[in-house]
Amino acid sequence: MPSKVLMAGNEAAAEGAVRAGCDAYFGYPITPQNEFGEYMAKRMPEEGRVFIQAESELAAISMVYGASAAGKRAMTSSSSPGVSLKQEGISYIAASQLPAVVVNVQRGGPGLGNIGPSQGDYWQATRGGGHGDYRSIVLAPATVQEMFGLTALAFELADRYRMCAILLADAYLGQMMEPLVLPEEPFPPPPPKPWALTGCEGRQPNTVRSLLLGEGELEAHNYKLFEGYRQVEREETRWEAVGADDADVVLVGYGMCARICREAMAACRQRGMRVGLIRPITLWPFPKQAIMAAAAHARAFLVVEMSMGQMAQDVQLALDGRRQVALLGRPAFVPEADEVLDCAAALLKGA
Repeated sequence: MPSKVLMAGNEAAAEGAVRAGCDAYFGYPITPQNEFGEYMAKRMPEEGRVFIQAESELAAISMVYGASAAGKRAMTSSSSPGVSLKQEGISYIAASQLPAVVVNVQRGGPGLGNIGPSQGDYWQATRGGGHGDYRSIVLAPATVQEMFGLTALAFELADRYRMCAILLADAYLGQMMEPLVLPEEPFPPPPPKPWALTGCEGRQPNTVRSLLLGEGELEAHNYKLFEGYRQVEREETRWEAVGADDADVVLVGYGMCARICREAMAACRQRGMRVGLIRPITLWPFPKQAIMAAAAHARAFLVVEMSMGQMAQDVQLALDGRRQVALLGRPAFVPEADEVLDCAAALLKGA
């Protein structure tokens, strides 16, 4: 039978990684995700796996590269400034078509900012973040249960498409405690990795590299990468829609903001206001089709996020000017349900 425990979000994500078969964890401390590394320091040795506290964020992501190239399920975790330092390594991982998992428990920024919750790393995660043309799969949990489940899913998707998968959480989700149902059945094992550097006795040697100097070689490689990204867009876009099929105003929020939007939506419905919610679960690929479907009847969209309108741009791109897009943006601060209700009411009145 599945068991239920009370667990913080950071610990739930770490346990999800362990149960998904993470072979190696490499990290460096930074608030507010330190509980993740602390939990892995205990659990990974218990499972006979690798835990290393690296000397820096740059070293940690480079270790992920090496372990992944050897065919292992490897990951790192950090918070906003630390993830910024990992961007060069993530770009190398993308170019080399290596699967990897990165957990980012966002804090306020830019700069050192503070250790409160934020969603200011949306652009960094969904636009690649490092140099060159590439994408990463970006998963956005809204509960402690999803911190567990989406971390496990990140490993599956990273292996399936040979690319980086990012879990984009925030300080509230990392620190808050909720009941977590731990499944009894094991997660599926990793797929075969015939491309991995495991020793070439009896076969042709494999090569993992990102330096492509031959005539037209790099351009062809980029086209190949984007063929894979288009497949991800077709097959892995995830979202949740609540009351969006008849809504006049559709709220769009992810993570902690989606929880606030759900509360505000319920209050709006009690007042006779037809308000719905679209919650992106994959921030990339972004659920454009859900936004466009809701636009068939919705008069306006209200994007609620803990930033100055980063996801709002993706909503605007999906709608291409067909509907009004309003923003309730609170940088490094969680908006309140009453604020969302007031903004939705104003949109319904045509303000």
